[in-house]
Amino acid sequence: MLKISRLETFVIGDGVGIDPDQGGVEPLACVRVHTDDGLSGLSEVFRVPPGVVQATVGGPATHFGRLLLNQEITHPERLWQHMWDALIHTNRRGWEIIILGALDVAIWDIYGKALGQPVWRLLGGAQRGPFQTHSQTCAEHAVPYCTIVSDDWGGEKMFAQQTARVARLAELGYRAFKVEPMMSSPQDVVELARRTRKLLGPEPLLMVDVGYLFNDLPTVTRICRELEELDIFFFETPFPVDNSELYARLAEQTRIPLAMGEHGVTRWEFLDMMDRGRVSVVQPYMTTCGGLTEAKRIVDLAVSRGALVCPGNWSTQILGTASVHLAAYSPITPVIEFAAAEVLESPLRSALQAAGLPVKQGLIAFPETPGIGYELPSTIIDHYRIG
Repeated sequence: MLKISRLETFVIGDGVGIDPDQGGVEPLACVRVHTDDGLSGLSEVFRVPPGVVQATVGGPATHFGRLLLNQEITHPERLWQHMWDALIHTNRRGWEIIILGALDVAIWDIYGKALGQPVWRLLGGAQRGPFQTHSQTCAEHAVPYCTIVSDDWGGEKMFAQQTARVARLAELGYRAFKVEPMMSSPQDVVELARRTRKLLGPEPLLMVDVGYLFNDLPTVTRICRELEELDIFFFETPFPVDNSELYARLAEQTRIPLAMGEHGVTRWEFLDMMDRGRVSVVQPYMTTCGGLTEAKRIVDLAVSRGALVCPGNWSTQILGTASVHLAAYSPITPVIEFAAAEVLESPLRSALQAAGLPVKQGLIAFPETPGIGYELPSTIIDHYRIG
């Protein structure tokens, strides 16, 4: 039986002074779980200060080291529960759950390698029948949607840069796009969407994310009424995420599906989004939500509520590869988020994308490699290591 023998952490990034909102990779902690027979599993820990990860993931004196070292890997869900139960008198949210989620993904990676199977098969994926399979939930590929940002927010500079990036990625074969008119006026939100839809034509999926920009219902209702004419697939985070009631009231006013969940942790927060907030597109990050174990539960809860699960990922393709496995399991995941390196000035993001699952004609084939299927080259670690 496999036993966990060592927990390793390291930090990579484009540098310490970069702007992640413009596509650079900020200092990013990664974890490796090693076993006594030489297998290892990898994950990243997005948006947790690297020092927190290094202080809690390591030898037997660290929090997660104490919980995991010498544990047998009988099944990833058993170890998830073992870690979760240890949090009953701590915060059960925030950084602890995100780190737990990263370790869970790494343990699934080991589990798949040990059984010689890609993780999505072990989750029970790609079992959709012919009457439940169509072009938006195809049973052999995941569809990445490209999140588009700009160096400036609002006005002509934003319009020009974001539409140029959309055009570039469309030429490369990508099929779905999300524009981000952050820190912009209501008029600019609509104008960017209008110009992008004109550029793309009627077929590609188009989403809009305003990043918690508004606080009042009347303004957002007016925006949605104009966006409805542009066939917007979903409208992401118009309000602060802690006010589910506002989302529910907006859902009564618009035909556009509302989306949120990029920073959601545990199935309980996603239940609140769907049940109290009437959000119909939830966006768990594979580590932030609590790992693949918890993401699978979120899918199951969303299926019974008629919602979509479109995993978020404004990070690297280490995390993105795990999203592909959830998409293979989920019958309600038409797209997954993808920060396309082709239009972002980040050497590390480009290197990590090149080492990951290839995008061909706008599709990512479900991997056949045992485990998660992302092998991080040592040359990348050596070149981009921080600290």
